[in-house]
Amino acid sequence: MEPITIAMPKGRILEDAIALLNRANIPCPDLVESSRKLIFETDDHTLRFILAKPTDVPTYVEYGVADLGIAGKDVLLEEQRDVYELLDLNISPCRMSVAGRIDQSTAFSPRIATKYPRIASTYFRQQGEQVEIIPLNGSIELAPIIGLADRIVDIVSTGTTLKENGLVEKATIASITSRLIANPTSYRLKKRQVVKLFEQLKSVIGGQGIWNGDPVKTSTF
Repeated sequence: MEPITIAMPKGRILEDAIALLNRANIPCPDLVESSRKLIFETDDHTLRFILAKPTDVPTYVEYGVADLGIAGKDVLLEEQRDVYELLDLNISPCRMSVAGRIDQSTAFSPRIATKYPRIASTYFRQQGEQVEIIPLNGSIELAPIIGLADRIVDIVSTGTTLKENGLVEKATIASITSRLIANPTSYRLKKRQVVKLFEQLKSVIGGQGIWNGDPVKTSTF
């Protein structure tokens, strides 16, 4: 039997994901993010894990080099990859928010800085607001400080970083948690193995899965 390959995100989600796998009694080798090693396999060769950049996880799953993956809902909404979203794992909760300066007037600038141009464009279009999206890859909070943009769209967890930079949340776009995703072909060809992992995870998260027998594609917020 071919092993199931699971793409795991580096960074803030990894620790929570490993803890969840352990609670679900899913064999999990020592996934060490600081190691140069990127592929890990269980002793019985039934599971293989790939450590990947969070934004790359849906890509690996879509192209079938990983059967399953764990990805934040923010990444799924932004990337819109051809994957099945099976289960809300209820880990690494945060929110996608619009933020701006505390002293900002009600006359907003149409410029929005963000790492999530697709999400931001969709949101403001739904609000009937015409904006210019400025894609950035890091230090989004800097944009309002230096006048590049009045508002930002970014992930917020505690709000501490916003506060330290004189910013406040203006609106919440979506609640974000991590999801179990599957390659559509792997779902069909390895369904028994996929269902087993799904059931093990669902049994410990204390909530209902998105999947009730029929897989679904990632939806918009």
